[in-house]
Amino acid sequence: MTKQEFKSVFDKYFDDLRAYIFYRSGDEELSTDIAQDVFMKMWEKQIAWEGKKTLALLYKMASNQFVSVYRRQKLDLNYRNTLSIEIDQDNPEEKMRYDEMKARYENALGELSEKQRVVFLMSRMDGLKYYEIAERLNISVKAVEKRMRFALRDLKMKLGVQ
Repeated sequence: MTKQEFKSVFDKYFDDLRAYIFYRSGDEELSTDIAQDVFMKMWEKQIAWEGKKTLALLYKMASNQFVSVYRRQKLDLNYRNTLSIEIDQDNPEEKMRYDEMKARYENALGELSEKQRVVFLMSRMDGLKYYEIAERLNISVKAVEKRMRFALRDLKMKLGVQ
């Protein structure tokens, strides 16, 4: 696909694709980001323009990207909602240590690769077994074990826990 062909397709369908995602998400910034990502993938993979067939592929890619973002946000929200450790509210020193540790943990969790974070949160927050995670992510149980091992190693390292 030449630059001119790509520019023509981009100019013609970008707003429609963005509107489609906006309709699903209600988030203008997210819909713009996803539409841009889809067209970037189209350019990087040099997907040839074949009319409606390629347009359907673009919509499918956008839909998949939206679902991925939605799942990631849902996991993050579930994680945040489960952080309800009892602390002594009257002791400001204990509260400060708790807040500091919580911030370090959230930061360390955010620095994990997406694959590691998803497996970790599905196991620890959703309480899923490795084989259930493997089924949902369509990967092998060994891949889940490996991702979890690296996630735990990285978290321990970043939190200074041994």
